[in-house]
Amino acid sequence: MNWSRFKAHSYHYADLGVSLDISRLPFPDDFLSSKEAAMQQAFADMAALEKGAIANPDEQRMVGHYWLRAPELAPTPELTNAITSTLAAIKDFSAQVHAGTVAGPKGKFKNLLVIGIGGSALGPQFVAHALGQPRKDKLTVAFFDNTDPDGIDYVLNGLRGQLAKTLVLVISKSGGTAETRNGMLEAIVAFKAAGLDHSKHFVAVTGVGSKLDATAVSENWLARFPMWDWVGGRTSALCAVGLLPAALQGLDIRALLDGAAAMDAVTRRPTTAENPAALLALMWHFATDGRGTKDMVVLPYKDRLLLFSRYLQQLVMESLGKEHDLKGNVVNQGIAVYGNKGSTDQHAYVQQLRDGVNNFFVTFIEVLKDRDAKTSLEVEPGVTAGDFLQGFYLGTRAALSEKDRHSVTITLPDVSPRTLGMLIALYERVVGLYAALIGINAYHQPGVEAGKKAAGAVIALKLKLAATLAATPGQAFTAEALATAAGSPDQAELTFKILEHLAANKSSGVKKRAKTPWYLSTYRT
Repeated sequence: MNWSRFKAHSYHYADLGVSLDISRLPFPDDFLSSKEAAMQQAFADMAALEKGAIANPDEQRMVGHYWLRAPELAPTPELTNAITSTLAAIKDFSAQVHAGTVAGPKGKFKNLLVIGIGGSALGPQFVAHALGQPRKDKLTVAFFDNTDPDGIDYVLNGLRGQLAKTLVLVISKSGGTAETRNGMLEAIVAFKAAGLDHSKHFVAVTGVGSKLDATAVSENWLARFPMWDWVGGRTSALCAVGLLPAALQGLDIRALLDGAAAMDAVTRRPTTAENPAALLALMWHFATDGRGTKDMVVLPYKDRLLLFSRYLQQLVMESLGKEHDLKGNVVNQGIAVYGNKGSTDQHAYVQQLRDGVNNFFVTFIEVLKDRDAKTSLEVEPGVTAGDFLQGFYLGTRAALSEKDRHSVTITLPDVSPRTLGMLIALYERVVGLYAALIGINAYHQPGVEAGKKAAGAVIALKLKLAATLAATPGQAFTAEALATAAGSPDQAELTFKILEHLAANKSSGVKKRAKTPWYLSTYRT
């Protein structure tokens, strides 16, 4: 790594205030030119997508998250109007909540509970954590983002005595997503236990005509906001899914959208060197051989960006982790993503990154602005805590380079609504361009659907087992015997796992008698 290479491969986008340094990836001098034809095709594919091409042939739908920050680019006036009217409705509803025009039985709402899963939670969580100001936010935000009963109880305990001043967003495109439905039902019971009418607190963000939409209409919930089939969950941070909770929290959603629009304008440029998304996509291709042979470690040197790696895990891995390419060939593509934050990572796993298996490349996120305060404490003469943070970033980068561990760096001016919008839009575009380079569909998720189907089969078996036990009270079964009695003799292992779970929860009524060896243990009601 030297100054000449840094000058050649550190790109500064003055109109964005963002820089991209790819000099510490040792691609050969002819690499970018060798991929230029493929990149031009990727640009063309992305342009077609933005014009309304069917980008998800599995579901015969468009993919239009780019229109969310530039409604005028939507392919029909109806879509343009849907986007603009929804944004206006979000602003109006949020203003009414903040003013107390829309309020709970004890006055203004002070808390916001968001119930979602996957993109319906990760995007809003990332934005809320990155931009929130404790004690200054208009609403304090909490999340149900799983179907873990203990996790639900943890959040509800934090809201103990405050439900009367809590607004609830239930986010699910279909309205049938099990995790979100379960969280909704748990919340309804909690509100009823507190003597509150949940319909006076609940808001739906869902597809028009969905199960959730029908519930919100029949129960007369406070409001409903649309989720469109052309916005995937992992790219939904800048539609009602992410904008409504952000607006209610009191964040500047206009600046979020403007930042994303500014990044979109730059990443539409068909000149590779002028396009940070194109350069990043090519670096992913070089670093992983276009096959996902190395992991991507995301290290933001900013506490507010802690959740960025989790957000990227879904965006990147759900988009790129595919068994087949667009021609139907088995390719088993993907890039694994993990990360922490600097300089916490100095004391966590940088030891392995530097001296262990070399199966990764690093993306550093550098933020130039330390804090909003005008002055910073000198922790040593002439040195602030922010100086140390930069020192640890630069030191880690150098230490990795010494051991032939490769990295790229994205430099941001600050963490603000505008820059966060830019960061979201940048990675959405990188994923699309990289998917085009390797010839896969970034906009479907058959593996997720397979997991949901398998989970449904487990629930169906659990009900059969419970029915068999209930029909034979007092009779003890081994897991193998109960599987046979329930008509599923080939499901002994699943039966054992289900029985162990039931026996650990008194409310199930299932009792276990442990024996040796363990598989001779018996279960009864």
